[in-house]
Formats: sequence, C-alpha cells, structure tokens
Amino acid sequence: MTEIVVLSGKGGTGKTSVTAALSVLIGKEAVIADCDVDAANMHLLLEPDFSESYDFYSGEIARINSELCSQCGRCQQVCRFGAIDFNEDGYKVSELDCEGCDYCRKVCPEQAIEMLPRKSGILYKSNIRTGTKMVHATMGIGADNSGKLVARVKAEAKEIGQKENKSIMLVDGSPGTGCPVVSALAGANYALLVTEPTMSGLHDLKRVVKVIQRTRMKMGCIINKSDLNPSMTDEIHQFLGEENITLLADLHFDTEFNKAMILKKTIVETDSPIKLQIEEAWGKIVETISKK
Repeated sequence: MTEIVVLSGKGGTGKTSVTAALSVLIGKEAVIADCDVDAANMHLLLEPDFSESYDFYSGEIARINSELCSQCGRCQQVCRFGAIDFNEDGYKVSELDCEGCDYCRKVCPEQAIEMLPRKSGILYKSNIRTGTKMVHATMGIGADNSGKLVARVKAEAKEIGQKENKSIMLVDGSPGTGCPVVSALAGANYALLVTEPTMSGLHDLKRVVKVIQRTRMKMGCIINKSDLNPSMTDEIHQFLGEENITLLADLHFDTEFNKAMILKKTIVETDSPIKLQIEEAWGKIVETISKK
C-alpha cells in the first residue's frame, strides 16, 4: 500500500479541497486519513457516518480529593501555570490550564492529589460516500499532543487499508512544520504539496520542503490560484526547479470551488477545467510512485 501525504506549509492554500478531490478520483482503492486533527474539516465534503468513535487519552491531569485536602495551599503556591483555584468548595484544578507536570502531587502533605489520564480528543472510523473508509479525529479544546493523535489516526487507517487490500492510503496532513506534520510524514512514500502564489505561501512552502527533504521522499507540487499573482507563481516555479520538485499543476482561480463546497462536492465533480488538471496531476503522481 502506497502512502501519500498532502501538505501545505500554511493554512488556506486549498490542501484539504485537493485531498478530498483526490479521494473522489481514487474511490474505493484508497483508505483516507484526515490527520489535520487540530482543524479537521474534510468530513464536510466526504460525508462520513461516524460509525465508530474512541476517546483519545494523552498526558495527565491533576485532581484534588476534597475529602483529603487540608487546604494548606501548597499546591497552588508551586503551580507555575495558575491551574489551581480556591473558592468556597476548596482547591480545584482547571483542566484548561493544568499541564500535568505532577509537581502539586509531590508537594501535597495529605496525598490528596492524583494524576489521571487526560482525554485529549476523539478518534472516528467512518464509511464515506466514495465507497471506502476514512479515519479522522478532533482534538479537545486546549488539548495538546496532536502529533500522537496523528500517529494513532495513521495507524488505524493503515490497519484498515491492509485488511481491505487498499492500494493507496491518502493522508490529509496539518499545515505548518510542527509535530503533527512530522508525524504525518512518518512512513509515507510521497508528499504532495499544495501552495498559493503569495509571499507567505512561498515562505512556508520552503519551510515544509526542508522538513520533507530530511526523509528523502519524492515530492510534487500544485499551485492553487496561480493566475492571481503571476510574478509570485514564477518565483515558485523557480524554487521548484532548483529543488527538483515536480510541478504537478497550475490551478487558476475558479468560483466553481466554492459552488461545489456549498453542495458538499469536490471540484472533480463539476465541469470546471480544474477537474482535468487534477486528473492529470494524479496521473503524474501514479507514474512517479510506480517507478522503483
């Protein structure tokens, strides 16, 4: 099973729209993993049924047993995150502020504090309208360790893909270059980059390329809305050439993207010329990953 990760370096380039379009093109041959767990939205286009859900736990959170607490206040004094408040009910831990450092438990003379597993998000396994399955997740408010949740999403998707003999695992990665991106890249065979012709688009493209180059992974790039800033598009072309990265497509601005989204469809389900361009881009990807 070939694993393809779609990345962007920054948000708002059309990464998820392109990933969803490829999901429709590939159809039943692919298992889909939405690893943009901090802002998951591919479900809006692929209509998952959320048939299975699992709580995701990562890290710890402190809890104070009010029956054992002598209200000495030592826990509040040592907490560097301001996570312990005092009111008429005694000392309480704020879930949003607690970093799970365990210091409060260690200084408590009454052993009234315990560290509990922290629920950080929810993982889903769904059937989607393309006739295949998608694994996706959402992080809780203020939760961290999204890199670990990404790894869990990928592991579950890979298991489904192997069990159902899928030929492609298509991963929608997070924007940026942080832990979720590194986690999404782990074990992948090909990186598809989606960028836009802006200074920030090129800047962040360069950053994510540096990350991918450490894996020696093959890459290709789609420039979205390339006609809106021709000079910047030329700069991106030059950069791709210098880094030996395949230019897969220059997609012009097309309002059909927005119209399709309103109907919960992808651009390849319209009559837009972009449909043919994405089909050709996918053909180039298949040709590249087929080479040994």
